[in-house]
Amino acid sequence: MQPLKISLETAQKLAKALGVPIEQVMHMPPHILMKKLLELEKKETEHDKP
Repeated sequence: MQPLKISLETAQKLAKALGVPIEQVMHMPPHILMKKLLELEKKETEHDKP
């Protein structure tokens, strides 16, 4: 599998947000990455609700 075509800065931000090593982010299948990002967004949205 080829690494994702994202910038280093983006990969660093994603790794920090997801709590995984940057190498894992770069080699993560795109559909898995999208699923994790949606889960992260859902948690943030639930946290922001009063």
